[in-house]
Amino acid sequence: MSIEKVILEAKNIQSDRLKNINFTLHEGEIITLIGPSGAGKSSLLMLLNRLEDPNEGTIHYLGKDINEYPLEQLRKRIGMVFQSSSLFEGSVEDNLKFGPSLFDEWKPERGKELLEVVQLPKEYLDKNVEELSGGEQQRIAFARTLANKPEILLLDEVTSALDVKNVELIERFLKEIVPNQVKAMMMVTHDIEQAKRLGNRTFFMNNEEIVEQGRTSQVLEAPKTNTLQAFLKE
Repeated sequence: MSIEKVILEAKNIQSDRLKNINFTLHEGEIITLIGPSGAGKSSLLMLLNRLEDPNEGTIHYLGKDINEYPLEQLRKRIGMVFQSSSLFEGSVEDNLKFGPSLFDEWKPERGKELLEVVQLPKEYLDKNVEELSGGEQQRIAFARTLANKPEILLLDEVTSALDVKNVELIERFLKEIVPNQVKAMMMVTHDIEQAKRLGNRTFFMNNEEIVEQGRTSQVLEAPKTNTLQAFLKE
């Protein structure tokens, strides 16, 4: 996969839960975030679509400070999927069309296209989300985020509660949608093997900062710090 221009850049970020954060995310790239609980991985993702704001430093999306984008537009273009699917009450279609409808962009045929991406039959459009399995709900959560046509996906432990079959399925379509549908992705994972399978680069976080970052194979196979060496042995 060729890595292209910088799409997201964080400089000297300090917040209540993070310190000394500096990185770039390029088009065509998947970055995986690993580290112990409480290291700041989820907090970092939340800064990137302004669920939280830093105390110091800047975050630029396509060369422009994210504070300069209207919040709805920013979250449309930088989509986030959580560990819990957090679907709304109602049908699958109700969930899929919610975001696009805010911008008057929903087209009925889009629902079938989105279900095809997450490998669910079109008949699911009329199903109540409460009738779905946990794995199906998470796949609908992905489809709901993709309905907004985001350029960046932020994923927070999205497969940690799923069975092996659903993990494999989600990993497969994540590989397929970058960079064809989504330009780049950042993904928090507790699964080192998943980081190896998906990440072009990996960031190891500990004590609220990025301790090591680089190509995934390099970070995981030749860790430079004692902290990461110890973490990988756990």
